[in-house]
Amino acid sequence: MRNISLDYQAGSRAVAPLAPAVGVLGILFGYLATAAGLTPAAAILMSATTFAGSAQFAAIAVLGAGGTVVAAVAAATLLNARYLVLGLSVAPAIKGCWPKRLLLAQLVVDETWAIAYTGGGRFNGGRLFGAGSVLFLVHVGSTAIGTVSGNLFADAAAFGLDAAFPALFVVLLWPHLMARSAVIAAAAGATIALGLTPFTPPGIPILGAAAACLLGLRLR
Repeated sequence: MRNISLDYQAGSRAVAPLAPAVGVLGILFGYLATAAGLTPAAAILMSATTFAGSAQFAAIAVLGAGGTVVAAVAAATLLNARYLVLGLSVAPAIKGCWPKRLLLAQLVVDETWAIAYTGGGRFNGGRLFGAGSVLFLVHVGSTAIGTVSGNLFADAAAFGLDAAFPALFVVLLWPHLMARSAVIAAAAGATIALGLTPFTPPGIPILGAAAACLLGLRLR
């Protein structure tokens, strides 16, 4: 029991430096989600059940542009597909009954996966829970703050918040452009999305670009 407690504390300390950035993104998501038409309760519930910033922003971007719920959900699902692999890799470290394992699985995101990894293909469940619980509370709490911050921004464009979605995805994309193949994939996806934009409803261009990337991976 003592070792589990120490692992939990280690995970919490390791993820603490990331908490402020997660909090800022949560506030921004809460604000933009309500601006796109979601109620505060729906925005908070989405953060609690989805717990994946990039997928949430993608879904809200589609809805905010007038896209359908189906397109928004599909875009978010494609972005979250990597969690199937992450979840399978960390599964042996999650012990206990099925309800407990499902609860801990909800905390598996990029940051907590990295913190829980101990080398040699092994993961520490205590560190995962410690890191995940901190990020989850910060993410959901900051979303709640963001949903009531709309009155602070009389004009979103004046603060540059109208550019928040494209800026966020540029930041997410940049670290992956270190290899030539990644640059080619990004350029191909952008070309497909831009080509579809004038002729298809919001949300379809990103699905087309993602589908083309999956096809390319299959061919490879």
